[in-house]
Amino acid sequence: MGKGYWLAGTVLALSACGGEPERGAAAAALPAGTTLRLAAAQIADMKAVGAEIATRDQAEALARISGTLVTLSVREGDTVEKGQRIGMIVDSRLGYETRAYGAQVAAAQAEAARANADLARIRDLYGHGVYAKARLDQAVAAARAADAQVAAARAQQGASASVAGQGAVLAPASGRVLRADIPAGSVVAPGMSIATVTAGPPVLRLMLPESAAGQVRPGARVIVGDMGSNDAGAPSAPREGSVTQVYPAVTGGQVRVDATLPGLDTRFIGRRVSASVEVGTRRALVVPRAFVTTRYGMDQVQLVTGGKRLSMVPVQIAPTTDPDRVEILSGVAAGDTLFAPGKPAKAVRP
Repeated sequence: MGKGYWLAGTVLALSACGGEPERGAAAAALPAGTTLRLAAAQIADMKAVGAEIATRDQAEALARISGTLVTLSVREGDTVEKGQRIGMIVDSRLGYETRAYGAQVAAAQAEAARANADLARIRDLYGHGVYAKARLDQAVAAARAADAQVAAARAQQGASASVAGQGAVLAPASGRVLRADIPAGSVVAPGMSIATVTAGPPVLRLMLPESAAGQVRPGARVIVGDMGSNDAGAPSAPREGSVTQVYPAVTGGQVRVDATLPGLDTRFIGRRVSASVEVGTRRALVVPRAFVTTRYGMDQVQLVTGGKRLSMVPVQIAPTTDPDRVEILSGVAAGDTLFAPGKPAKAVRP
């Protein structure tokens, strides 16, 4: 048996992605290689969306009193612990109020001392029958009122000192400072954000149009493209994660979705990356990449016609979730037979 006849008889038939193997005498006339009959198959429908590296929560360190921010000891990128003092707000008016309440306390104490001395004298005279019971009762009431005035003045003084103590700006959570752009010396009002601190694990935050809100479910695949260069300086490979939470609210025509991603880099919170999220399934023509040849910027496939003739047909392709397979968008149809030589030619690009 001749060598050429043996090569022609070893044509492989590949059945993948819904494709069916091509068999028969006609296939034996083709060169050595692989044939594939196209058939539509169910694949994941991936939708390209914008994504942002974020944290599950972000906590704000707010000013609790009005005054002047005299110190701010953190900057963007610093790590803080929950409850750590990161700044101080001073309101000079509170100091004057506290001293005024202190003077009121001293005056109330002096009045209480006088009232209690009168009560002691009147009680002694009442015991000797000089004063009536009504006079003693008046002295007791006056002494109690004076003591109450002392307590009230002390409470006011403590409240004023407590408000002044609220000038300390505390970290609301343990994490990294994302924003601390208010310079020391600025006048702040109650409720003003002094710093923003990360809280919770890092997540990939997706913003989907509201039309796709009902198509995304927890557990759906998320594929992130280029995440920047790796340690060797080469572009990083795509990474795959999954949706963990779909927020039940629409804001500005968009739905927020959180996804987890292994090895997520949190050095740049807020960084925008390209991502694709699974929104269901659809039927498509998917073939191994070996069946597609790129020459001079044009993607082509070898189409089997007449059972033994090969012709180059330009096609339009799109990537899939599997890097070894591509989707054919146009140029061929289901039922056509593609051919790939035994040693596929290396793609040539201009």
